[in-house]
Amino acid sequence: MSDTTTATPTPLVLTPGQMSLDDLRSIWAAPRPITLPASQRAAIDAAAAAIHAIVAKGDAAYGINTGFGKLAKTRIPDEQLELLQRNLILSHSVGTGEPMSDATVRLVMLMKAASLARGYSGVRPVVIDTLLALLNAGVMPVIPVKGSVGASGDLAPLSHMTLALMGEGPVRVNGEMRPAAEALQAAGIAPLTLAAKEGLALINGTQVSTALALHGLFMAERLLDAGTVIGALCVDAAKGSDAPFDPRIHAVRGQPGQIAVAAATRALLAGSQIRLSHMEGDERVQDPYSLRCQPQVMGACRDLIANAARTLLTEANAVTDNPLVFVDSGEVLSGGNFHAEPVAFAADTLALAISEIGAISERRIALLIDSSLSGLPPFLVDQPGLNSGFMIAHVTAAALASENKSHAHPASVDSLPTSANQEDHVSMATFAGRRLDEMARNTATILAIEWLSAAQGVDFHRPLRTSQRLAQTHATLRQRVPFYAQDRLFAPDIEAALQLVLQGAASRDQQDLLTALWAH
Repeated sequence: MSDTTTATPTPLVLTPGQMSLDDLRSIWAAPRPITLPASQRAAIDAAAAAIHAIVAKGDAAYGINTGFGKLAKTRIPDEQLELLQRNLILSHSVGTGEPMSDATVRLVMLMKAASLARGYSGVRPVVIDTLLALLNAGVMPVIPVKGSVGASGDLAPLSHMTLALMGEGPVRVNGEMRPAAEALQAAGIAPLTLAAKEGLALINGTQVSTALALHGLFMAERLLDAGTVIGALCVDAAKGSDAPFDPRIHAVRGQPGQIAVAAATRALLAGSQIRLSHMEGDERVQDPYSLRCQPQVMGACRDLIANAARTLLTEANAVTDNPLVFVDSGEVLSGGNFHAEPVAFAADTLALAISEIGAISERRIALLIDSSLSGLPPFLVDQPGLNSGFMIAHVTAAALASENKSHAHPASVDSLPTSANQEDHVSMATFAGRRLDEMARNTATILAIEWLSAAQGVDFHRPLRTSQRLAQTHATLRQRVPFYAQDRLFAPDIEAALQLVLQGAASRDQQDLLTALWAH
């Protein structure tokens, strides 16, 4: 008897400054209740009290009782401080483009709540409570994906997030657009009236850039896993040698990612009848680089991804608004933690890795369809000529690989001054992170086409069988896409394989093996 009940996700206890990548990955993957320990309240209350004291004393403090940016010298009367914060959010809600995905918005809201809850931002507990209430109720602010240069914080996109807390603007609930006021009322959440500094604390910060880059990171991890498995299947389809994966070769170089990918590839190929069939009498001395240099290329990608993960985890736990309240000394200090240069660099390196995973995959597709290199039927189909087979599927892969090369140009080297030259150097981290989604989908499509190609090649070697591990990966694809016996409408095959790659199914059967890729 099937169980149709849906298990309630385990709540995530938010410990500000101590979130793990697994915590972030779980929120990205699916909604999950968030709770904030009562022990955090004291630090939040103390910082809010410090802001209240500054207002009561009458001292000028940036963003608390002054204008913003180039207007920081303008003193705002106490009776207009709430209006100052409201005007800030309304005037800064200038984003454009498509709305961010719910997965990315969940990350934005979680990281913003975690940053504010560390007690350096001077907001009242109700601000964080309201953020988490929306998140837990599935009320997703509609945040346009364009409009931030990644310095002075992600001002425009975070303003759109803050609008929802105020009961303004549109939100998404279960994928449907609704007015925020209506959605908050239905969820029993009171709209927030911002007090001194609270609007600035909410919109100053790198959470949008970081969320976009984290989305790219999690996609890159999935692509690296898929590319490792599909690349091994391609070795068997091309009757490639497993000698280049000998551990001694990789040990003398010492690159950790290379060593890990070589070990995974050896394990994936172990026991293949196809490999055993050409251990002797094979006239080929060396395989093309796209086969034998997989550990060197994919291992380097793995190391870039792991380095980016460390940077982004630090940023996810960081306090990045301005100014900051240091309760122990009673000081409010203006700095520049909102400048997202570390995030921009991390996103740029992820772009390199995502592009290269796709680039070497495209080369393996080209190898398989070339009968002079692979020994397989031309374009991987019977009766070539009458059938075109994988000829134009490879063209699609080549087009996407070429697109990714352009997208991989670093965003962080660009900067345009804003705010009348007050903000004269910016990171472009938001674009750096945003373009990773398109790049990842391009590479996922290339891998999908390679998976189809490699499975086709392995099928042509029957009755010889691939390894037990790779047979599982082959079977996962064949459950959705049959052997390409003759020309048929090809696009649905690619789409089916693409969805499997995006869902992580291409490597799911090998997770016990692939976990070691990320161990160090």
